[in-house]
Amino acid sequence: MSIPQIQKLHLPKDLNGIEPGKLPVSLLKPIKEGGTLHHLAHDAWNAMHAQATADGIKELKPTSAGDTYRSYDLQKKGFLSRYVLEDTGTGKTRHFEGKVWYLKKGMAPMATPGSSRHNLGLAVDIANANGPRFEWLCANAPKYGWSLEVMPDEPWHWFYFCGDVIPPAVSAFLGN
Repeated sequence: MSIPQIQKLHLPKDLNGIEPGKLPVSLLKPIKEGGTLHHLAHDAWNAMHAQATADGIKELKPTSAGDTYRSYDLQKKGFLSRYVLEDTGTGKTRHFEGKVWYLKKGMAPMATPGSSRHNLGLAVDIANANGPRFEWLCANAPKYGWSLEVMPDEPWHWFYFCGDVIPPAVSAFLGN
């Protein structure tokens, strides 16, 4: 199995000028597995999910509804639950509000509020992204506009990278 190349994010035009984590409801659509995504990521997720199901990949879903679109406040709450101002010895830091924050031991990293692709409705943390599910994602997700963002640290974190260009696999799913 080969890990696909991490793709560059192309921001959908309707996100220009919108503050991350403060998206209008009109840009978001719910996915049946829980949570919401930017409408283009939503369509790409549904197309990918349908193919995964057809290929026998069971329960391709977010780890929780909060692991799709996250408001700024939800991102901040999660960030503050994982990071502290005292050095924890993990060696993993983030800069936020003019301070250095240290990842608590045993916690997964999280982006600072306003800097996450979750704040744009373009990212999904996929539950149990390992084994055959991860192998399927590596082989197929890019066809639907999805890319890993942080490897090897976060094999569960995938984002929609295509901007306004709808991938052919998504167009076929939508009947376009």
